[in-house]
Amino acid sequence: MNKKTRIGFVGAGTVGTALARALHRAGYTAVAASSRTRASAERLAARVPGCRALADAQAVADAADMVFITTPDDAIARVAAGVCWRKGQAVAHCSGALSAGVLSGAKSQGAWAGAFHPLQTFAGVADADALRGITFAVEAEPPLLGALTAMARVLGGRCITLAPDDRVLYHMGAALASNYVVTLAALATRLWGVARIPPDEALRALLPLLRGTVRNLEDKGLPHALTGPVARGDMGTLRKHMAALESRAPEVIEAYRTLAMETIPIALAKGSISPARAQTMRAMLRQGTAS
Repeated sequence: MNKKTRIGFVGAGTVGTALARALHRAGYTAVAASSRTRASAERLAARVPGCRALADAQAVADAADMVFITTPDDAIARVAAGVCWRKGQAVAHCSGALSAGVLSGAKSQGAWAGAFHPLQTFAGVADADALRGITFAVEAEPPLLGALTAMARVLGGRCITLAPDDRVLYHMGAALASNYVVTLAALATRLWGVARIPPDEALRALLPLLRGTVRNLEDKGLPHALTGPVARGDMGTLRKHMAALESRAPEVIEAYRTLAMETIPIALAKGSISPARAQTMRAMLRQGTAS
């Protein structure tokens, strides 16, 4: 498989559209797309020169040598099982959590099956630039493994190869690093709301702090990017935090305690606290401010 390989897309949402645009820009040949609604397929095709909107997944498979299934996860197996595939044809889904095993309907017909997950968040924007420099999680057997790995590199990305049993843990890690950062920002703005700071103003104030944290992670890595009271072993501040939560935002206590507990080993690895101070902090967090 090479850049002349005819590529099709089943599913025309943000991931499918971004991938189709990025592959076209990298010199690959995107020829066909279908989606649950014809309008979605036409929107994707309009953004990728040479790509046609077709009626359904079977039409895409008939037109392409390699097909990406970029539907929601719960539709992938059904799409794969509902198409007549050609022997030697390639099909890959773009789910993070599902293994290539969900494409058994295609593999049983002689197609090469794999998974090609772009480790990126799109938030409803089909941005081809968002794929540059990211990591792609690949699962496949040769020769498809080599083709997908080469594709990731041509797109300017890096590649990690996953075993089927590792995909859920991989996806959970991605969710912690991406989705739950939004949750943490929401918790922070909620606490600031208790302090009578409007949510929009709170988020504007917190965003530079979040960016600074990401820069520290890029520049210093783990564990050295860690700052704050746990990293300093600052028992006084931790007690003040816990007391304020107990009196003014008790619904956040368990989340704060869990995160602080998980931060202690990072501080130990950084070498900024002693084992004795770590033990004292754990005891205080378990017992609350009474300790």
